[in-house]
Amino acid sequence: MPQQDQRVALVTGATSGIGLAVTRLLAVQGHQVFIGARTTENVVGTVKRLREEGMDVDGATLDVCSDDSVEAFVQAAVDRFSTIDVLVNNAGRSGGGVTADITDELWEAVIDTNLNSVFRMTRASLNAGGMRHKQRGRIINIASTAGKQGVVLGAPYSASKHGVVGFTKALGNELAPTGITVNAVCPGYVETQMAQRVRQGYAEVWNTSEDAVLEKFSAKIPLGRYSTPDEVAGLVGYLASDTAASITSQALNVCGGLGNF
Repeated sequence: MPQQDQRVALVTGATSGIGLAVTRLLAVQGHQVFIGARTTENVVGTVKRLREEGMDVDGATLDVCSDDSVEAFVQAAVDRFSTIDVLVNNAGRSGGGVTADITDELWEAVIDTNLNSVFRMTRASLNAGGMRHKQRGRIINIASTAGKQGVVLGAPYSASKHGVVGFTKALGNELAPTGITVNAVCPGYVETQMAQRVRQGYAEVWNTSEDAVLEKFSAKIPLGRYSTPDEVAGLVGYLASDTAASITSQALNVCGGLGNF
């Protein structure tokens, strides 16, 4: 059982990029962190490395597109640590192209992974995770600046992230009287494996090089560079803290000035 002053955090998509940075920060802040990702090998390896760094971390395989997997994952976290205090919905995928050429399968996969999963994980954490019975909780959804403005050749992704922002605002207002806050963190361009895959996709569509795409994207950012996973995690760590108790129903950017809205 956790010590009285320890809080339990769930992080999805936690074995790389933003999710891994968030896991590290929450663990350093004193949370017991239960992580999930699709590949068992990645979960086991990440848990091993973080424990070697002295962090109180465990995890399980998670398919955020499966109700059964989500329910089992949340129950495993409760069985391992205790009821859930912090949920970070980070799992997501890219997806786009010329909209007239997008298949039903791609559209539905992006919406299911990026938006429906946030609902599934949140519902399970509130119920099986016990958060709805507490007087304090944190739900933090990793959205995107693409959830506030349209992205060329990114209609499925942009639609899914707009949905995450809308869900965040609605649920934040609903849960405000309970002491549970709900916020969205909206990264702009962040240097991750997914960002590299996105650049590859644009390079193919535009018939240019990945370096040229990187230069084009970087030029749009007032700061002149991509953000880092640690910079995004920093805002998540703040929103998870007691000091952030009056911040709810917000969609906050970490984007180097890319989106000033």
